[in-house]
Amino acid sequence: MVYEVKRTDEPIPIDADWDKPAWRDIAPLELTYYMGDKPEHMPRTQARLAYNAQAIYVIFRVEDRYVRAVAADHQGPVCLDSCVEFFFTPGTDTSAGYFNLEMNCGGTMLFHFQVIPRKGVPISAADLERIEVAHKMLKIVDPEVADPTTWTVEYRLPVDMLEKHYGATKKPAPGVTWRANFYKCADKTSHPHWLTWSFVDKPRPDFHVPAFFGTLEFR
Repeated sequence: MVYEVKRTDEPIPIDADWDKPAWRDIAPLELTYYMGDKPEHMPRTQARLAYNAQAIYVIFRVEDRYVRAVAADHQGPVCLDSCVEFFFTPGTDTSAGYFNLEMNCGGTMLFHFQVIPRKGVPISAADLERIEVAHKMLKIVDPEVADPTTWTVEYRLPVDMLEKHYGATKKPAPGVTWRANFYKCADKTSHPHWLTWSFVDKPRPDFHVPAFFGTLEFR
């Protein structure tokens, strides 16, 4: 899978508005694969990315049901909630490690750097504060919302914080390539599922497999 990341000349306002002018000319990617058995509930999940010299901009849109969010603190188990995830290597060498930025529908995130999968180093609280986040749902969604619900999360990720962990960071610029995958999960909802953008050839759900990352091409 390949996604072209377009440069934005103006900073994108972070307000979780999927339809605002800044995103209208940027094609979305879509998570069409699943891991494990085919889920009874497979929410349509899309994402858009853009960049400038200072930051990566990311927005997700999920046409969902059975929505839940109970993780209230950053670096908590957000994957158990209705959650979208961006795993990436700021370059092409996945053996040098990768980042996993996971965010539930209420805007609470887990952000780690992994050299050995699932033995990651948490990104510092000070750096988490630099990630500007917006979300449409309440921070806590409990009890679960079973009705059809479309939700969005959006964030601005400063690229300079990545160099602390991935020393050979390739800053976004025309011609630069990163490796990445995008995921949607909801482990502890009434209708769990594990969706992916780039296909992952594993019999059980496992997102920590950088060998199956797709490609981001910066334009």
